[in-house]
Amino acid sequence: MTGRRRTRSTFLPGLLTRHARKGVLSAGTAVACASLLAGCGVVPGTTGDAGADTITVMTWAPQSTKATNKPGMPAFAQAYARWINAQGGINGRKLNVLTCNDHNDSVAAAKCARRAAKENVVAVVGSYSQYADSFFPSLEGAGIPYIGGYGATNAEFTSPLSYPVNGGQPALLAGLGSALAECGPVALIRPDTIAGDQLPPLLDSGLKAGGHRASHDQRAAEDATEYDGQAERALRTTSTDRADQGCVVPALGDRNGTFMDSFRRAREDYPEVRTATVLGSVDQTVIDATGGASGPYEGSYITGWYPVASDPRWDGMKRVIREQAFGDNRIDPADAGVQTTWIAYTVFRQVVESLGDGEVSADTVAEALDDGLKVTTGGLTPTLRWRFQDKLAAVGFPRLVNANVTLQVVREGRLVSARKGFVDTTRTLENTDVNY
Repeated sequence: MTGRRRTRSTFLPGLLTRHARKGVLSAGTAVACASLLAGCGVVPGTTGDAGADTITVMTWAPQSTKATNKPGMPAFAQAYARWINAQGGINGRKLNVLTCNDHNDSVAAAKCARRAAKENVVAVVGSYSQYADSFFPSLEGAGIPYIGGYGATNAEFTSPLSYPVNGGQPALLAGLGSALAECGPVALIRPDTIAGDQLPPLLDSGLKAGGHRASHDQRAAEDATEYDGQAERALRTTSTDRADQGCVVPALGDRNGTFMDSFRRAREDYPEVRTATVLGSVDQTVIDATGGASGPYEGSYITGWYPVASDPRWDGMKRVIREQAFGDNRIDPADAGVQTTWIAYTVFRQVVESLGDGEVSADTVAEALDDGLKVTTGGLTPTLRWRFQDKLAAVGFPRLVNANVTLQVVREGRLVSARKGFVDTTRTLENTDVNY
C-alpha cells in the first residue's frame, strides 16, 4: 500500500459560500503566517518578487518517480507562459508559472501547496497529484483555487476551491464500463492505493448500467517491475467461458506498459481476451511502442475526456508547443495531462480577462468562478460553469460539472474515434456507490 484508505469526511462540500470563504481565507492566512513566517499582509498573486504587473500561478505534477509521472504538465505550463507573455500577457499582465514536483508522495504534495501559499500564487493550474488530502488543506486555508486538476482523486470533485475541467477517473471508468457491457467476465487490474480503491465501483457503475455483473477487482503494486502473476490471474478469470470473450482492464497509469509486457507473454496459453483501458494509461506512443496493429491493444476500447489528438480543435495547443516548447520531448500533445493543462490555462486566461483592469488575486479569481462565469474551450469540452451543488452532488461529486467522455478504439494500430461526439456519463454516475 502507498497510503491509508480514506475515511468519509465530515466536511459538507458545497456549503461554503463565497462570503464564508473569505472568513476561511482570513483564518487560513493566520495559520500560514505562523507556519511559514512569510507571505503575510499580501493579497495572494498580486505582488511579490515578480512585480505588481505579474500574475503568479503554480503547476505541479510527479516527475522522475517509480510510478506515475507527468513531466509534460509543468513543462507545458512554462511553455504556455512564454507564449502568452510573447503576446503581451493577459490584460497587459505577465504570467509567471512556478512548478513543483510532488514526487507521488503525500509529504511532497503538502510541501508544494505550502510553497504555493508562501509564494502568494493566484491559483494552482493544470496539475496532477494523488494526494488531495495532503494539499487541499493548505490551499483552502490560503483561499487558493485549484483549477483543472487531473481528476485523480474524489476530493477534486468535493472541495469548494476545486474547479475541475474534466470528469476525472469517475467519468472515464463509468464510460468504459458502459462500453464493455457486452463483454464476458471483466477483470480490473488497478493500483493498491487510496486512489486505486475508488476505481472498481466506478467501472462497475457502467457495467451494471448495461446489465453486466460487477468486475473482478485485482489489486497490484503501483511500482512493480513485472506483473506475471497478475496477468495470469486476469486471463484465468476472463477466459472461463470460451464462448463468452472476456475483457481485461489495466488501470495502472505509467505501469500499464509493464503489465502489458507480462500480459503478452501469458496470453499465449489462453483464448483471445480483449483489453480495454482509459486514456492516461494508454496513448498513441504506447500503442506504437507495444507493436501497433500487431500489439496487445489492437481492438481495445479506450475512454478519454477529450477528442482524439488529431482533431483540429487541438491546433491552438499544438501552436504553443511548436512555438515555445523548443523540442522539449517531455511535452506530448497526445498526453491527457498536457491536454488538461492546456484547457486549465484556457480557463484561467478567460477568468483573468473577465476581471478587466480590476484586482487579480486568489480571491477575485475564485469569486469570478463562483459567480457563474461561463468558460468555453473551443469545443474540447462543453461550456464549463461551476456551482456549489451540481447534478452529481447527491453521489459525492458536487464539483463535477463535465461528465462527458469520448469513446476511442485502436484500429490498425491507430487510436481513432469509435463514436462521434461525447458520451454523457451523468446518469451512470448518479447510480454509483462510491466511498469518498
